[in-house]
Amino acid sequence: MFETKYLVRAPLLDPRQNVLGYKLGWQKKENGAALSREADLRQLLAFVGEHAAERLGLLYVEAVPGLLTADALKSVSPATTVLVLQQDALLDSGHMTLVVSLIEQGYAVALQDADLARLAASPALLSIVTQVEVAHDHPDLAAISRLSQISASSFSVLVRRFPGWREFDACASLGLNGFFPNLCMAARESNPRGELGPQAALILKLMKMVQDNADVRELEKVLKHDATISYKLFRYINSAGFGIEVEIESLRLAVAMLGYRPLFRWLSLLLAATSSTGFSPALMQAAIVRGHFAELLGRGALPKSEAENLFFVGMFSLLDRLLGIPMQEVMSRILLPEPVVQALLAREGPYGPFLALVEACEQEDGCAALYADALFMTAADVNQAHVSALAWAQNIKL
Repeated sequence: MFETKYLVRAPLLDPRQNVLGYKLGWQKKENGAALSREADLRQLLAFVGEHAAERLGLLYVEAVPGLLTADALKSVSPATTVLVLQQDALLDSGHMTLVVSLIEQGYAVALQDADLARLAASPALLSIVTQVEVAHDHPDLAAISRLSQISASSFSVLVRRFPGWREFDACASLGLNGFFPNLCMAARESNPRGELGPQAALILKLMKMVQDNADVRELEKVLKHDATISYKLFRYINSAGFGIEVEIESLRLAVAMLGYRPLFRWLSLLLAATSSTGFSPALMQAAIVRGHFAELLGRGALPKSEAENLFFVGMFSLLDRLLGIPMQEVMSRILLPEPVVQALLAREGPYGPFLALVEACEQEDGCAALYADALFMTAADVNQAHVSALAWAQNIKL
């Protein structure tokens, strides 16, 4: 049962680091109950269909032939689902017929472990494949990319997994999309001087004023110093992710309707997007997912105000990578509650275990269960919070 499994995701990035969708699967679990690959996939699709009605972007699933006729496949949207199949499975004539039927229903098909010679020599295969997934160091990567451009099917090439940013940059230069499962842990170029830009300084000033409950008229005066920040702030506020049904056009109206605490949250999003070393939409979205994921885990386990603090714990846990400066330096610039600081610097205090669980759910190994058990949470609770956070982050306009 998927009630004992933990969801893991690998975001699909385009060359500009925008998140196009996710490849979802179950964490690998040492000494776990041995189920067939097909059973695992059926459970995954059933879970996604039940709990992720909101759009997550494109959903990629590493499929097996037995899944092609499974009822569980009907639980997900054909328009946003890509079935990743091995080349040998697709070349089977019986399977080919099933795949053609699924394509007619709206599903897309990606070919995994492509062999250039067999691919080029198989018009039938090229006619149904919409994407080809290969390793970043595939010996025929360039040739397959060229074939995709001259082939009548016009398939696109995906990189199966980027080990790090160097490999991402190399493939991005070729215009390739790909999966980056280790995105949040991969080191990126840092800010050598540890300086924040003028926009970051202005946002920090606003955050301090909000914490001090400054008059909204004073906040508006400061905000007027930078039209870009003002535009982005209201873009965030009016994102569907915040659940506001009327359009907010002034800071005064935002504060009157929702108070100062949400304003601090919006400003934290703005701060994370002011990198002076190159903004990463994918890392920004990962930070938003972490924030809402941690907050959802805290609901029911902690008082409301403390659960809301977990948003900042998750969000700020990637702030050092987003801004390119050490976490200690980040903490010296922002006045945060001590339990938040404890969680960010040492994964300790009341919030530390929640952040550790969120981070564990980003990894392919089986450690998420240990952190969930320590918080007396079930896999079902954690997985539902996970996909809800992914859907919520999709609605934030970066």
